[in-house]
Amino acid sequence: MLASLKVKDYMTVNKCTFTPDMDILRAIHKMLESRISGAPVIDEHGNMIGFLSEKDCMQVALNAAYQQDGAAGRVSEFMTNTVDTLDVDTPIIDVAELFLKGSYKRFPVVMDNRLVGTITRQNILRALEYLSDPESTHKPGKQSTKQNVHV
Repeated sequence: MLASLKVKDYMTVNKCTFTPDMDILRAIHKMLESRISGAPVIDEHGNMIGFLSEKDCMQVALNAAYQQDGAAGRVSEFMTNTVDTLDVDTPIIDVAELFLKGSYKRFPVVMDNRLVGTITRQNILRALEYLSDPESTHKPGKQSTKQNVHV
């Protein structure tokens, strides 16, 4: 039954995004405040051009330790440019396998090459919980979280 569920059934719709020109320290603050491990970077037209993760931000900490000048830089200097994305119709079972094989904690979700949300390991666990207990509060349907906000 897990194979019948799709990304669109469990993805988070309200997504946190960054812009390439955003100050990296502000982006880190927003990630911490929103309790997320990363978010897509979009251009002025809404196209996804990269992804900023906690791992990417570790370079900011190293730079600050070595340079000690307080200037950190922009998101574009630290983001990952090549991003693996998932289509809204990707089966949840395929996503679970991707999470097991890789180190990603979340994937951007696209429809017609446009960012529409994200899916996390926790979203996959919600799907599993629902299948094991249909009375669960984690029923299929797009998840919306107030912690993820556009910045």
